[in-house]
Amino acid sequence: MSAPKILVVFFSRSGTTRRIATALSATLGGSIEEIVEGRGRDGFLGYWRSIIEARRGHLPSILPAKNDPSSFDLVVIGTPVWAWSVSSPVRSYLTANKDRLPAVAFFCTLGGKGSETAFAQMQGIIGKPPRATCAITARDVASGGGASQLADFVAALQRHV
Repeated sequence: MSAPKILVVFFSRSGTTRRIATALSATLGGSIEEIVEGRGRDGFLGYWRSIIEARRGHLPSILPAKNDPSSFDLVVIGTPVWAWSVSSPVRSYLTANKDRLPAVAFFCTLGGKGSETAFAQMQGIIGKPPRATCAITARDVASGGGASQLADFVAALQRHV
């Protein structure tokens, strides 16, 4: 039996979600793909634009994906939580690829609250439940305190793939 093909897809404005995605990809032995926009989100104005877009359900333009998600057994999708919502670039990715996604799992990084709402939005966009979810606060990512949550998430994924 061959090892499952896993793709970790993520968007990260500040680098926090990128850290988790990189760790997941390395642990799972999967490929990794960052969702990229043509327009940056740096600074104060980028922060506020992110919040407004998330609350309004905006679909910003993203660059074409390098990987076809349908060629994988599992796609693990990561988002920062913006204003208790999925980030708008991840919303764009999910909308564009919902018909090509195999089994999925979701993870998010957040300041404190909003993970359940973001996960429900992600599930609503693609029309299928995730195999597992994981929410890690930015504080835990910075301090290394999210390691046990990440290990539990990886174990759940390995049981279901």
